[in-house]
Amino acid sequence: MSSFKPEPPYTHGQTPRTGIIFCNLGTPATAGTADVRRFLGEFLSDPRVVEIPRLLWWLILHCIILPFRPAKSAAKYASIWTPEGSPLKVWTERQAGSLQAWMVERGHDVLVRYAMRYGQTSIAAQLDALKAEGATRVLVVPAYPQYSATTTASLFDAVYAWTAKVRNLPELRFVNRYHDDAGYILALARSIERSWKMYGRPEQLVMSFHGVPERTLQLGDPYHCECFKTARLLAERLGLSSEQYKVTFQSRLGRARWLQPYTEPSLIALAQAGTRRVDVVCPGFTSDCLETLEEIDIEGRSAFMQAGGTEFHYIACLNAESEWIEALGALSERHLAGWPSRSAQAPALAASRRAALAQGAID
Repeated sequence: MSSFKPEPPYTHGQTPRTGIIFCNLGTPATAGTADVRRFLGEFLSDPRVVEIPRLLWWLILHCIILPFRPAKSAAKYASIWTPEGSPLKVWTERQAGSLQAWMVERGHDVLVRYAMRYGQTSIAAQLDALKAEGATRVLVVPAYPQYSATTTASLFDAVYAWTAKVRNLPELRFVNRYHDDAGYILALARSIERSWKMYGRPEQLVMSFHGVPERTLQLGDPYHCECFKTARLLAERLGLSSEQYKVTFQSRLGRARWLQPYTEPSLIALAQAGTRRVDVVCPGFTSDCLETLEEIDIEGRSAFMQAGGTEFHYIACLNAESEWIEALGALSERHLAGWPSRSAQAPALAASRRAALAQGAID
């Protein structure tokens, strides 16, 4: 019996289409404990995420973590949940929609979808949908600017797992990283500058990136170096000296040594040393989520203030900022080079969209 998925009969002369999948990490379907447990089980079962012997980790995960951690995590998710659902899902969906509109405006007839590495909507489901719509070429764009095996490579694993079950494969391209992309750096800088225009400048800008085990750096993962390059380029764009900003790493899990310095202890140390105000930005996250809204804006804020700080500002992620959509669009456009992505209808579609925008018919 064939292990391939059933497919529609191949149609000779079918017009090829190009698709883009914008992929983020994922989120529970709800803030309920059962959905959080399901999400954590999938996420923490990924061997890219936790690199310890499988049997040992299975016992830890199913006997220690999943019976107890989901209830605590669910309470954290509930603290940042919106009427529309998970902030990460809301922003990722909007980013994909804005990218689609940007492509149309530029004259591209491209199908843009968003997908999640864990949870819904899955990468496999969106690849199936694109294929059903006639996409013969697909560009995979991670929501992660800095490359890591724990995130970017895991996303690619999911794509490859899908390809193993498909008979008539589309051409595939992948964006590995854009940590030093000029448009991405500009978007970050403009976001920070807008905040400073409203609230003034801090004594210290903390750039907090998601942490990974220190062992990954020793094994050749470039993530640590790419985070520091992003920080350096952003500081240069903002005109900051090395004394005016600090790079930290958050979201440590377990007892192993992770990339340092850690964010919360750094915030406490700054307050104890007499720093009255800090601003925190999370350049490695392109969408606000649990790690930014709860871990930084709630827990980090509380730690800094209780340690003696007097003013704390969290600067939101890029989300759907126009400069970020411009950077994401330009990045995607460059990686589509050589693929047919324009059609005779594209200029008309762009004109139609501009007319709709002028009339306030669409966002």
